[in-house]
Amino acid sequence: YLDYSSFSREGLIDQLVFEDYSFDDASFAVDSISPDWNQQAAESAQSYLDYSAFSRQGLIDQLVFEGFTLEQAQYGVDSVGI
Repeated sequence: YLDYSSFSREGLIDQLVFEDYSFDDASFAVDSISPDWNQQAAESAQSYLDYSAFSRQGLIDQLVFEGFTLEQAQYGVDSVGI
């Protein structure tokens, strides 16, 4: 999934659970690859801005809603310059 989209840790686990993996197996798999969650938040922030306009706080709120921590969301928004 991370080869073509960005996910928060929570979002990626949820996606794997949706694909019928158990929560424990999905959590183990996600933790074993340990992606850079800040980078994932930055990519997600850019993706949102590619098709819609957001205020800084609105984009932070959207990223938090997607499962990023507040710190990751702030990093993502900072990385896209808003």
